[in-house]
Formats: sequence, structure tokens, C-alpha cells
Amino acid sequence: MGIKIGPIETRNRVFLAPMSGVTDEPFRMTAHEQGAGLVVSEMVASEELVNARPDMLRRALGAESLSPFVIQLAGREPHWMAEGVKVAQDMGADIIDINMGCPAREVTGGLSGSALMRNLDHAQKLIEATVDASSVPVTLKMRLGWDHDSMNAPDLARRAEAAGVALVTVHGRTRCQFYGGKADWAAIARVREAIEIPLVANGDGTSVEDARQMLEKSGADGVMIGRGAYGRPWWPGVIAEGLDPGSGVKEPPLAEEAGIVANHHERILSHHGHHHGNRIARKHVGWAIGRLAERNLLSSERAASWRVSLLRTNDNAAVRLGLQQLYDEAQAKAAAA
Repeated sequence: MGIKIGPIETRNRVFLAPMSGVTDEPFRMTAHEQGAGLVVSEMVASEELVNARPDMLRRALGAESLSPFVIQLAGREPHWMAEGVKVAQDMGADIIDINMGCPAREVTGGLSGSALMRNLDHAQKLIEATVDASSVPVTLKMRLGWDHDSMNAPDLARRAEAAGVALVTVHGRTRCQFYGGKADWAAIARVREAIEIPLVANGDGTSVEDARQMLEKSGADGVMIGRGAYGRPWWPGVIAEGLDPGSGVKEPPLAEEAGIVANHHERILSHHGHHHGNRIARKHVGWAIGRLAERNLLSSERAASWRVSLLRTNDNAAVRLGLQQLYDEAQAKAAAA
């Protein structure tokens, strides 16, 4: 059970959210292999992409390994959004996603991301420029509004649909909430009432039951998993399988999970280089340790010890060996339970 985005149909209705510093090509490849219905790149600044800034080019990689391949663009000027679309398409993008949801101060301070929800006329111009320049479907990610006094997501969604956007994703918080409090899935329903194109709900979904509640309360066609995938890029696929059996993947046994984590680690080193990749990988390894502790497969003391052992070394071979030993220990504890 997928979702139609223009002529493209996703394999299921559980997507991986774009997350800066997280959804690089290695993470997206792994999530894609493990059943995510759609994976979206980190936010790519349109002007910097056009000017070939190396880090933005790296964020926009993945055409050879992902299908459909989605690049998320951000910007504040219609000209650069249109030019960014052309570069993204040249890099193989099958779908262009517009970021109007990022709450980070460095983004909103530049009048991009969710700051665009403070001026819907300008936001509409950016959307129109993006759609007009694109020969592939365009989607839009937003929040409920800038703050609780301006919950204007339904209006922005209507404008986006009229401009030709093929799908809208709404995070159930305002920008001023950042990631505090709890996402308001019911508030997303007002966007559902405003548009006929597919709608995806985002914010705080971490389980199959969460996904069911998100769909029920929002009326959305699908859900997008963000922080719930930290340390477990297979999780969107697992949730998809729980919602619609046969559309995703079953939760991997520990031995298989160990292999996925190790393979992801290798991909990070290959993509970012062994020195920089070591630093990039630390947060992912740390999250994997945390997930084992959440399942009581590591005591808090052992989790702390593994963090010291694996997150403070520059020896990638030692990390590889340590990951295997980490999962051996978790499996032994599971067997003894």
C-alpha cells in the first residue's frame, strides 16, 4: 500500500524524514534497503548547491543507490530555488522536496525553512518557482505554523496544491515549539480538510501504534519517521510492516541487526572518508548502544562503558571489532533472559 506522488508510487506509506546531519547517503541507503517507503535527503541549500559547495553536493548524492531519489531543497529566493531544481534534476532527482519546516535558528535567521510560514505570499512565490522549473514531482514539508497565533499550515497547503505540489508533509508542531512538548497529530487534520493531494503526518512517531494513531487523528495518507529511526534505520520499514503486512520488513533479530549496523558503519567511512567518517559515525554508534539499553540488553553501566570504548577512539578497526563484541554481549544477555 503506497502513496502516489505524481506518476511515482511509493512501496509503502511510512517514510524516513530528512534530518540534517543524519540522513546522509549511507543512512538513506540503509533505510531504503530495510523497507522505508521513501527516504529524503538532508536539507540542501539551493544557492550553495548551484555554486557547487562541496558539502551541499555531498548531501545531494544518492541517485545511483536510491529509487525514487528525493532531494530536499531550501532557500529564500525564487531564482535560486529554480536554479537549484535544475542542478538537482541533473544529479538524478526523481522528486524535489521543498523545506519550509526546519526550525533551526541558523536557517530561519536566513529567512528559510519554517521562517517562510511567516510570509505565505513569499512562500507561494518560492513554491511556484520550484514547480515551474521542475519536470519531476514537487513535494513540500512544513510545520503547523510559526507559533500558536499563526497556525497557517492549511492555507499554505492550499496554495501549494494550487501551484502544483504533489504531496504535503506536516510536522505537528509550530516552529516556536522546536521539538518540545508533544506533536499535535489532530491539528494536522485541518490540513487534510484543506487539500486533496496526499498528506503525510510527522512528529513523535516511534511505534506501529503511534503510526496508527497519527493516521487516525490526522487523516493523513502516510507517516514520516524522524528521530524514531535514530540508531535503527530499519525502523520505518518495521513500522510499515506492522501497518500493512507485506509492505515493509520484520524487526531484525539481533544477529541481523548487528550486520546492518556494521554495514552502515562501513558505508559512513566510505562516504565521508575514514577520518571524518569516524566522527560522523560516533552518533550512530551511540544511538545503537542506546537502543540496546532501551531493550534491557545492556545495563546502564555496560552501555556507559561501551560508549567510552567505541566513541572515543579514532581506530576504525577497533570500532568494527567492538560493534561485533557489543552485539555478542547483547545476544548473550537476551539468551539468558
